[in-house]
Amino acid sequence: MIPALAFLGCIASASAQETMASAVPVPQQTQSLPSTGDYFGGLTRPLTFDRMIPPYALEVTFSKTTHVIFPSAIRYVDLGSADLLAAKADGTENVLRVKAALRDFSRESNLSVITEDGAYYTFNVKYADEPVKLSVEMTDFLHDGEAVNRPNNALEIYMEELGSESPLLVRLIMRSIYKNDRREVKHIGCKRFGIQYLLKGIYSHNGLLYFHMQLKNSSNVPFDIDHLTFKIVDKKVAKRTAIQEQVVWPLRAHNNVQVVPGKTSERMVFTLPKFTIPDDKHLVVELYEKEGGRHQSLTVENADLVRAEDINELKVR
Repeated sequence: MIPALAFLGCIASASAQETMASAVPVPQQTQSLPSTGDYFGGLTRPLTFDRMIPPYALEVTFSKTTHVIFPSAIRYVDLGSADLLAAKADGTENVLRVKAALRDFSRESNLSVITEDGAYYTFNVKYADEPVKLSVEMTDFLHDGEAVNRPNNALEIYMEELGSESPLLVRLIMRSIYKNDRREVKHIGCKRFGIQYLLKGIYSHNGLLYFHMQLKNSSNVPFDIDHLTFKIVDKKVAKRTAIQEQVVWPLRAHNNVQVVPGKTSERMVFTLPKFTIPDDKHLVVELYEKEGGRHQSLTVENADLVRAEDINELKVR
């Protein structure tokens, strides 16, 4: 009898312990999953379509070459895949030739181009046995109305040699100087053999200088331009002394003609980095005729540079 009661007591004690254990909550272990880096699940916002530059459609083939002509010199080209081949046409700066690297590639690729005036162009490229358009001329977005290939809040692309100045603004300034055609400088020029070379104005804006030049050909013989140089040289050079020269290279040029026919006149605008001239030196601008002897040379002093007109006072349009 006593052993039976002891057994019933053990069963009751075990049952009470199980009841108390079930009443106490068991803490759950939480495991934090590692981040996948997926931007859709992160603290980032998606790109909206108002930030998108719509691409142009371009067809290429294996047996023919597609040429794309841009309104300015090409500075950068990127191909989306090895299915494409692209390079500037020989002897040109603004013509890009594109073709397929293999026949009938199935995947669509892309092509991106940046030009010297700071414009950005993008293309979606696919293969076609017979492309409809083999020669394409891209419209200058300054003249294409609403500029449908650029978002309303598009950013400018800057070039290293222009510093903090926008290439688009440099282009607009040069065009405005050329269009206004004002003669601010009236004492710098030269005339030889029926050719007159004038400096019409010097302008300054945001670390850059703009030289407005004019070449008049009063003769009947065309003047073929070989090259133009801007260089800072010593005013006086002693005998048996080496000539010290510092060449200043133009960064941009507007209406940089190569031939001035007889009885005509042409004007050019050149953009140069900002510089000053020491007292014992001056700037010499030399224009050379190709296979001829009618070279022109004019001299600019430091006083002329420091009186350069601020471009903010010029109407840019």
